[in-house]
Amino acid sequence: MSRKQYGGMALIEGVMMRGEDSIAMAVRKAPGEIILKKEKINSTADKYPFLKWPFIRGVVSLISSLVIGLQAMTFSASQFGEEEDEELTPLELAGTIVLAFGAAILLFIVLPAGIISLVQKFIKSNIILNLIEGIIKIITFLTYVLIISRLEDIKRVFMYHGAEHKTIFTYEAGLPLTVENARKFSTLHPRCGTNFMFIVILISIFFFSFLGRPPLLQRILYHLLLLPLIAGTSYEVLKLAAKDRVNPIIKILATPGLYLQKITTQEPDDEMLEVAIAALKAVLPEGEVK
Repeated sequence: MSRKQYGGMALIEGVMMRGEDSIAMAVRKAPGEIILKKEKINSTADKYPFLKWPFIRGVVSLISSLVIGLQAMTFSASQFGEEEDEELTPLELAGTIVLAFGAAILLFIVLPAGIISLVQKFIKSNIILNLIEGIIKIITFLTYVLIISRLEDIKRVFMYHGAEHKTIFTYEAGLPLTVENARKFSTLHPRCGTNFMFIVILISIFFFSFLGRPPLLQRILYHLLLLPLIAGTSYEVLKLAAKDRVNPIIKILATPGLYLQKITTQEPDDEMLEVAIAALKAVLPEGEVK
């Protein structure tokens, strides 16, 4: 019988883990000091079961992860600022999400669509056009990841990202959650958000192949309208990729994102593993804590 799947994200000097009905944020504020905060989360999907249907649940999960992720990152940042526990107001949270989506739309939709509009009169095949557009998205994404990976603070976040994955692997293997056990596991996990982003790009190439050769603004609009369907499909692919037996096609789609984690995750030190373990233990049911 497989164990329940847990997930999380790396923070500034910390890790957030998400359980069935709560999240826990653990932050290393000083040597020997871990600040731990646990919060209950209310699932809209529990009130409206249709939100758990395949393809729909992926969009719901993406929005929920964005909101919780921003709140968790704000908490970790506040531990090193002048005012501790300063939280984003609902308006600030909404504004931050809108800005993040806006930047993503500009980089991964408007920019590629603009380039395609300039070259499509020279290329007759829609398939080739969409492959070029997909390659532009991949290059943009890789360039962004490579640039931020050179920042010293981001390197530490990537190390905590590795600690998060090693800790989850330890739990999924049924081993006690100790630093010694976590050390031996890989930092590359099939359910990682890095995989999700890469799968979104690959799935978008398939869907956009049916759009034909619309004008620039219409092309951008089609991309935006199809985004929920692409996100939902990518989520289902990601879930399938995390199973013990993986379909060869699903494995091909998931493999590039897995190797990309060699950039977005780094080997953590023992103190980082302690933080990730503290966060995961906080969201486990009492009978499962080891």
